[in-house]
Amino acid sequence: MENKSTTVGNGKFKREIGLFGGISLVAGMTIGSGIYYLGSYVLERTHMSMGLALICWIIGGIVSILGGLCFAELGASMPVQGGMTTYLSRAYNPAVGFINGFCLFLANGSGSIAALAIACVTVFAGTFAIGEMTVKILAIIIIVLFTALNLRGVKFASLFQNFTMVVRVIPIILIIALGLALGNETPDLSFVPAGNSTGFTFGGMVTIIAYATFASLWAYEGWTNLNTVAEEMKNPRRDLPLSIILSLGFIMIIYTLFNFAIYKVIPANEITDMMKAGNIYFGNEVANRLMGNFGYWIVLIGMVVGILGTVNGDILTFPRTYYAMAKDGYFPKSFAKINPVTGVPSAAILASSAVAIIMVLLRNLEQLTDLVIFTSAALNTLAIFAVLIFRKKYPDMERPYKVWGGPVTVAVTLILFGVLLVNQLITDPMNSLIGLVIPLVGYFVYLYFKKVNGGADYTGKSIE
Repeated sequence: MENKSTTVGNGKFKREIGLFGGISLVAGMTIGSGIYYLGSYVLERTHMSMGLALICWIIGGIVSILGGLCFAELGASMPVQGGMTTYLSRAYNPAVGFINGFCLFLANGSGSIAALAIACVTVFAGTFAIGEMTVKILAIIIIVLFTALNLRGVKFASLFQNFTMVVRVIPIILIIALGLALGNETPDLSFVPAGNSTGFTFGGMVTIIAYATFASLWAYEGWTNLNTVAEEMKNPRRDLPLSIILSLGFIMIIYTLFNFAIYKVIPANEITDMMKAGNIYFGNEVANRLMGNFGYWIVLIGMVVGILGTVNGDILTFPRTYYAMAKDGYFPKSFAKINPVTGVPSAAILASSAVAIIMVLLRNLEQLTDLVIFTSAALNTLAIFAVLIFRKKYPDMERPYKVWGGPVTVAVTLILFGVLLVNQLITDPMNSLIGLVIPLVGYFVYLYFKKVNGGADYTGKSIE
């Protein structure tokens, strides 16, 4: 019989989250703004092969499901708020846990804010002629405005967040429903690129699939967050893996249908023309063709509000990690200060947004997207390998859930992530090398803070 509560520190969490709650939680944290534009990158990287692009969306979902199943074991056995930082610190070394937070500051977190701010402006590329510098200026204005909103206090930011959570799914539902019901095109779903009758070699096919699948992974990000409530689930042994499989499986179907619906409305040659013109939001054009100008603006506004919600959410949440690291003495002391009037970590928020603004100036949308995905995937791979380390290091640790398939599933997942990372390093060396240099710099920063703290290791205590 399951316990009704579980002790954590001096308090108790109630086990109140069931299977449906777990599914809703993962879906809510995963379905975001990336799906609006990532389809253009996936299609471009498959050389405009619609059939191959859909396969890559499915593979991206499968890889994410496998990663989620491995992550679920960590969450069930160590249900702490520190999540990734705690897993990496205990599996490898406290320095690795610190590097996770450092990468969030200089790559994953700030890079995500920068990419989404640019993505929000790019939505209007099909409506107005917008130059690259104008895009960057407007993206910076977006970051500044939402930084100001978050500096006023968490109440205003959270109210906006709740509103956008609902709005962001409206464009997705509309495009799928309209495209499948009213689309008259018969898309070519073969694995041959448009205008090329020879197809790919086997090696070329593997490279292309890996490169395109990599672009889809950001749309599936969010599966790592279920671990934060693992100890509040009624039956984690059953519900953790099922929540991962059912939610990500559902999302995979939604993403695949979303892109297929677009293909049923817009021919491949016209999609190519749109991409050349800098318009990567195909959903807007679908709405325009099937619902006219009114539908176009409904979908466009829905996309903009959805992306702004994600920008706001990132600015709201990421600085809390930097605040916690500063409390432990491993980030600038000013980051650990709470504004006495607004109750928010103002310095941490300002620093996070400042880094995001710098990234807007230095990189474009695709470069930022690849950097965020590469760094996140590399850290996720380390966390997945930690499953095997913990089994050997802590054989007697209570594990309410163990990965289905045991070490074989973990090994297969590691191989898949490894292939994607190595291929990305070969295909896009510049962004990948940046994603490798940042953790290296983080290690030396860790040594500096360790010296400042009298040789004491980073504990991540404030995050937990």
